Amino acid sequence: MSADAPSLPELRPWIEQVWVSARPAAAPAHAREHSLPSGAMHLAIRLDGPPLRLYADAADRVGRVYSPAVVGGARASYCIKDTSLPAASVGAVLRPGAALALFGVSAAELEGAHTDLRDLCGAQADDLYERLAATADPVRRRAVFERFLRARLRPLHGLDPQIADALHRLQHEPIGAAGIAALAQGSGRSHRHFIARFRQAAGLAPKRYARVLRFKRLLTALSATPRPGWAQLALDAGYFDQSHLIREFREFTGVSPREYLAAAAASAHHLPVA
Repeated sequence: MSADAPSLPELRPWIEQVWVSARPAAAPAHAREHSLPSGAMHLAIRLDGPPLRLYADAADRVGRVYSPAVVGGARASYCIKDTSLPAASVGAVLRPGAALALFGVSAAELEGAHTDLRDLCGAQADDLYERLAATADPVRRRAVFERFLRARLRPLHGLDPQIADALHRLQHEPIGAAGIAALAQGSGRSHRHFIARFRQAAGLAPKRYARVLRFKRLLTALSATPRPGWAQLALDAGYFDQSHLIREFREFTGVSPREYLAAAAASAHHLPVA
């Protein structure tokens, strides 16, 4: 899979990455995966295989089938994805504010959901799918996709400066409840108004967003630490203690930290499960 920053500069304030992946030569050994939260929204289009299928829980044998083109809202939990029949795909990781810039809706409206791109773009979604499916060339697919995104951009001036500052702080340092309250107070808004504006941009409330980013930093640390000292890792990552880390880890992944490491996932946020 090729995943890079957008080649079109107009997209970079709103799009973190664009990816183009070919259909794997062989199906994976596992039929399901836990797709772990990252704090970001995604736009994904599956092109030459079955559409997305998600399961409600481990006991669900049927699942729910979605459109081939979906926008995945920001979430603070894992979802169970069918990986038995992989497909080629094109997609993007969206930055805070992109939901309004691209689709004219608040990110809060899309939180935790997988929304059909047609519900947001109408017939343009079908036209995009047809143009992407008409070529197998990854360079051509990427160009078609990026031009579609650029054409969708609304004339916005960027994020609210106070919300942009809060997002930057949360993305680069662990901040607890007291720190978030200070961010709200420093914004010059009421606490309620600050949270509402934050959710409109990021899709999650500030505390939930901070928890997901802490978890994301933990996954990065684990990838660099084959035999972690859990107590110290918990403190370094901003958890109260090791038991706090384990509780939140199970909430976000569905497994314990040791089970996660034993699974040896090829990608930190895509955990193969039996």
